[in-house]
Amino acid sequence: MTEALIAAAAAVLGAALLGLLRVLRGPGLADRIMAAQLVGTGSIGALLLAGVATGQAALLDMALTLALLAAFAIVAMVRTAPPSAEGTDKPR
Repeated sequence: MTEALIAAAAAVLGAALLGLLRVLRGPGLADRIMAAQLVGTGSIGALLLAGVATGQAALLDMALTLALLAAFAIVAMVRTAPPSAEGTDKPR
């Protein structure tokens, strides 16, 4: 069971890291913000899975801390977005 949880944590973390590419190269601001949410959520999920698998409470505490920081980071990204970027993410 422990191996399966560690493998699931690695898979979730891998998906979150792929989202990091979208944060860096995203065509629009909305894409970058959603990818940043994906990275934060995926990292939290990976930490929770690893914490349950290993029985280390410190990983669960790190996940809770990251959840708070991710929420504040997204608010900061949205608040500092230029007003002109609001309508640039129209579908083509």
